[in-house]
Amino acid sequence: MNILVINGPNINFLGIREKAVYGTQDYDALLAMIAKKGEEKGCRIEVFQSNHEGAIIDRIQDAYSDGTQGIVINPGAYTHYSYAILDALASVSMPKIEVHISDITKREAFRRTSVTKAACDGQIYGQGLDGYLMAIDELCRLHEERDESAGK
Repeated sequence: MNILVINGPNINFLGIREKAVYGTQDYDALLAMIAKKGEEKGCRIEVFQSNHEGAIIDRIQDAYSDGTQGIVINPGAYTHYSYAILDALASVSMPKIEVHISDITKREAFRRTSVTKAACDGQIYGQGLDGYLMAIDELCRLHEERDESAGK
């Protein structure tokens, strides 16, 4: 399976920003965890990070035709207001799982709303960096279900 992991604004500052909220592991640790999970699952996983909304939209649109079979996305703050990212996610048919490192349901009021979740097949929050691994597992499960229902 070909999985695309998209990280939005400030995720590249893990280990630097708000350690009480996001933990002390840095972005390289997250990348290593994802790479290891890919090896374990036999998946090809590409990780893309941008602090720019348009770049995230462009990458989602590229996923339409580049062989991507599932998307894990942490849109960062764009989660709460980017209808443009919502529209991009809605326009690609592969399974998508939204991930948040912190428990967005227990944070500031504005963080409790996700406009992007409507275009996703699931949402994982409050599991720290392990949420990414859980999302990859869920994408693999969804992919297997689709193959089974298609008679493959």
